[in-house]
Amino acid sequence: MKKVLLASACLFALAAPASAADLAARPYTKAPVAVASVYNWTGFYLGIVGGGAWQDASDIKMKGGFVGGTAGYNWQTGNVVFGIEADGAWADVSDSITGATVVPGFGVATATLNSKIDAMGTVRGRIGWAVNNVLLYGTGGYAWVDNKITVSALGLSASESKFHSGWTVGAGVEAFFAPQWSVKGEYLYRSLGGEDYFSGALATNTLEMHTVQVGVNYHFGAPVVAKY
Repeated sequence: MKKVLLASACLFALAAPASAADLAARPYTKAPVAVASVYNWTGFYLGIVGGGAWQDASDIKMKGGFVGGTAGYNWQTGNVVFGIEADGAWADVSDSITGATVVPGFGVATATLNSKIDAMGTVRGRIGWAVNNVLLYGTGGYAWVDNKITVSALGLSASESKFHSGWTVGAGVEAFFAPQWSVKGEYLYRSLGGEDYFSGALATNTLEMHTVQVGVNYHFGAPVVAKY
């Protein structure tokens, strides 16, 4: 046992100076400097958008969903970001009312009126304040919908589509979650002018719509700059 302990002590004594020499010879290396990413919002982008819409009205109250595409361009100066954006979507936003009506030659009959928006879109300006990868913004501009009204009574029906145009205003928040990808949430109020249907036999009031939508955008170019 004494011989084993003596041999171990000798090996340790020989290894210790070699390890110390290795440590002394190893050069000092500084820790890497952290890199901060600065997001540049300037540039062209494309994306997809979808959400829900509903109407405030006393009689017919359309509601439903939509999905479509977005295209836009941003300019950034300092923390201020401004730009233009257009979107278009397929929609299924509708409502029906049923009531009694007088049909000439037939007397009183039950009739159903259905109003359905099957397409909608906007062309808007945007202006906001960017804090690195997060943008808070207001938006407003032109809005449109394609609306179809169908009237059914006595087993017969008639339909007509009209293009309603007006204005929109709203606000949103957008944030980069990857170097060239961002996600946004947005609320828009849309006021769309009334139209005459069936040669003036039926007139609609102003369509006042609320929409809440989310989208994902791909930004072309290099929106991320490394700052040391």
